[in-house]
Amino acid sequence: MNNIRVRFAPSPTGALHIGGVRTALYNYLLAKQKGGTFILRIEDTDQTRYVPGAEQYILDALKWCGIEPDEGPGYGGDYGPYRQSERKDHYAAYAQKLIEAGHAYYAFDTPEELQGRRDAAEANGQTFKYDYRIRGEMNNSLTLSEEETKVRLDSGAPYTIRLRVPADEEVQIKDLIRDVVRFQTNELDDKVILKGDGLPTYHLANIVDDHLMEISHVIRGEEWLPSTAHHVLLYRFLGWESEMPEFAHLPLIMKPTGKGKLSKRDGKKLGIPVFPLSWKGATEEESFSGFREFGFLPDAVLNFLAFLGWNPGTEQEMFSLEELVEAFAIENIGKSGARFDFDKAKWFNQQYIIHADNAELAKRVRPIIEAQGHEPSEDYLLAFIDMMKERVVFLNDFWTSGYYFFEDFKEFDEKNIRKKWKEDKREVFDELYEAVAAIDPFDAENIKSKVEHFIKSRELGFGAILPILRIGLTGTMKGPAIFDMMALFGKEEVLRRLKDSYQRFDTYVASL
Repeated sequence: MNNIRVRFAPSPTGALHIGGVRTALYNYLLAKQKGGTFILRIEDTDQTRYVPGAEQYILDALKWCGIEPDEGPGYGGDYGPYRQSERKDHYAAYAQKLIEAGHAYYAFDTPEELQGRRDAAEANGQTFKYDYRIRGEMNNSLTLSEEETKVRLDSGAPYTIRLRVPADEEVQIKDLIRDVVRFQTNELDDKVILKGDGLPTYHLANIVDDHLMEISHVIRGEEWLPSTAHHVLLYRFLGWESEMPEFAHLPLIMKPTGKGKLSKRDGKKLGIPVFPLSWKGATEEESFSGFREFGFLPDAVLNFLAFLGWNPGTEQEMFSLEELVEAFAIENIGKSGARFDFDKAKWFNQQYIIHADNAELAKRVRPIIEAQGHEPSEDYLLAFIDMMKERVVFLNDFWTSGYYFFEDFKEFDEKNIRKKWKEDKREVFDELYEAVAAIDPFDAENIKSKVEHFIKSRELGFGAILPILRIGLTGTMKGPAIFDMMALFGKEEVLRRLKDSYQRFDTYVASL
């Protein structure tokens, strides 16, 4: 196909799982690589599961990730509307066409009758399936006379429309990931394609909309693979088989252990994000944090997700979105489930932070710092980011690991103070204070030179002085180069902190 048109078609039933973002990403990559169109279609025909705010969440998540649609709600396009609930008027016509051709039928079975069948089958250790074996025993237009069927329809009796799956046939598809997949129709049930409320089920709406929107490739999760046989039959029965899109069913994203599908509950259980953005549900149990709130960069998330199933065939791991577009190939997606390795996700994020432009990082870090009540100058913030970027994993770490750049430390390294803050050395640190006060100009190179000269001139070891100096300024032995930090703090702030810390250390040691 020359005109590549792909769609991401989520249901607005809650937060968008990270597996959905991966599906959107693969669709986006194919579209952009081939100069095609990436479409967002909201599949909201199941109004019983509709969750307010979920559609906006999907839009916000795609925007944050940087994979916005070319067509869709809020984006426009010539194939709209892009919400299935706004397209419901034309689905019934296609269901009626299937009935007239003998490929579908009216089913009047009540919920109670269906449940009775399920209970009876379960009592015999079986599973009830509404298929070619059982349809002749059920309450439908295949068992009722044409006149009785018409009477029921005219009287407004509740009904659904079911697909009439033929017996003893084989349906096969050429899947771009799994090669040829075969289905035996005797194993398929007669799916409901139009519900009692007049809205289509996924199966009919999906096929009709894909056809009318001229979708060329359907890239979706492997959980939809068993339904593909019904979809192929629908294409055939509607006379569209020659225009049927190509299929690619993606492998599952597995739990970090590699056993079982990754669920939204795993995120809460393991303390890891499995959604792109945070989601506020009706209860705490239904509320989740997201990759953004954990402090991930969107480019790092996309790079991580791309490798959950796909391999470029090279040793390269770091890919910009543009590079992913260029390198992507559906044929390089594996069939096996991909393990959700959160440590690898963290590694990607760390690498992206390290290699990010400081000014771009500042745009993301500033809101984090300002949320703590501080408004640093741009120069100060950029210098801070440059010192800290190789020491953090998440954006939030800029604050949690470097808060002392903006305010006094809350706790200090008591172990080292107990060991090194001795009464007979107090005079030395007072002299150090005076030596620091005399440094001019107060830049990193000059500070280093003067402090090291002070230590050597008194025949002291660096280990006796520098740890106290660092703890006195930051409370910790961890962090960037001490002289770089001192230059950034400025002389006045360094002297204030040292003076206050000396008093804190005196009080602490005296209390032991």
